[in-house]
Amino acid sequence: MNLGINKYMRWRIVAWVSLGANCLLVALWVLTRSQPGDKVAPEPATAVAPASAKTNLVVRRQFFSWREVEAPDYPTYIDNLRSIGCPEQTIRDIIIADVNALYAKKRATEVVTAEQQWWRSQPDTNLLQVAAEKLHALDEERRALLSHLLGSSWEMGDLVNLPRPSRPGIALDGPVLGTLSADTKQALEDVSMRSADQLQAYLAAQQAQGKSPDPAELAKLRQQTRAELERLLTPSQLEEFLLRYSQHANNLRGLFGQMEYFDASQDEFRSVFRATDSIDEQLEALVGNDANTALQRKNLQDQRETAIKNALGSDRYEEYQMLQDPLYRDAVATALQAGTPDAAESIYEINLATLAEQQRIQSDTNLTADQKSIELKQAELDQLKANTVATGQDLPPDQTPQPQQPPPRKVYVLGPGDSATTISMMYGLPISALRAANPNLDLGHLKPGDSVTIPRSPLGQ
Repeated sequence: MNLGINKYMRWRIVAWVSLGANCLLVALWVLTRSQPGDKVAPEPATAVAPASAKTNLVVRRQFFSWREVEAPDYPTYIDNLRSIGCPEQTIRDIIIADVNALYAKKRATEVVTAEQQWWRSQPDTNLLQVAAEKLHALDEERRALLSHLLGSSWEMGDLVNLPRPSRPGIALDGPVLGTLSADTKQALEDVSMRSADQLQAYLAAQQAQGKSPDPAELAKLRQQTRAELERLLTPSQLEEFLLRYSQHANNLRGLFGQMEYFDASQDEFRSVFRATDSIDEQLEALVGNDANTALQRKNLQDQRETAIKNALGSDRYEEYQMLQDPLYRDAVATALQAGTPDAAESIYEINLATLAEQQRIQSDTNLTADQKSIELKQAELDQLKANTVATGQDLPPDQTPQPQQPPPRKVYVLGPGDSATTISMMYGLPISALRAANPNLDLGHLKPGDSVTIPRSPLGQ
């Protein structure tokens, strides 16, 4: 079974086996030199040992060829290690180290992690889930392979005596950094940790002295780190590393992250980083508040803004500028929530007009506090109505209460002996009110059975 592991870490295997053999020879030499016994006078040079003399020294082969150990498949290779007397614990360590190296390579090249999507301010939740599932599957595969090679109880043995990192390192994975050699990755880890230690030591020293960090000193530390990285990586590898871990890239992610709806693409982020990286370095190197330094800083900031515009293009740059305004971000959120993203600019204009009206009301000294509260509430309602129309939604029905209809007027049917006078006295109404409510009725000639409308007021209404 060809497991493809032989190519990993062979240099370490050779070193361990060779070291073990040499240590054994040294131990035998020391043992033979230190054995106690009676001193024997030296024999003449011509003396010859009798043919029957025997010795306890076992002659072993001191050297072997790697070709005698190497094999086309891993199990045979392990058997060859046993055949040359390699201790079982060492073989166990070799197997675990080789398998771990194999799957470290797989994790670095086959799993897309959040660090590889350096243009995103927030990681893609779907990507995180897929990456976690892939990492779990690879670990299960690794454990199954170790169980196949070492038996099901391999985890119950002694811990492998291999170096382990004392703190988390940086992720060096993906198509660009995942294929780096083990030596280069270790060198990058060393640079990263050394840089972090230097920064922490500087910040602690400044804090102990009651001082704030000097931006120029921080820039110097970053430049030193970048110089070390340039010696280890090719230009494309260096760019990938800086896009992930540099302060400039972190600042860009923070800027784009504030503009929630900008959603910079990978190419846009890379273009902006390339256009602004060297300018950011120059800005960091500027110290002082004198007029000349302030002018240089202003010129560099203008250059930076122009570089961003050229990198994004005119349309995306306009969107980039507008999204820096919280009012426009609110407008985009409202438009998206309504399912009409094209209405964002109209809503933005409404928001601007509402803000101006609110400022006018607040500054009007002729209004009382209650009047201001009423007018501000009305401005808010007008804004909601305008936004509803802008997003193509129907306005809610008018909630203004309709005037209450007066109750219907009563009708009195005359009985025997009734007259207009008795009705007037009964309801406390003047005859004129009854006459006004009954214009077609002759109140002077009423008879039983006639209907008289009783008005609601003395005016005959």
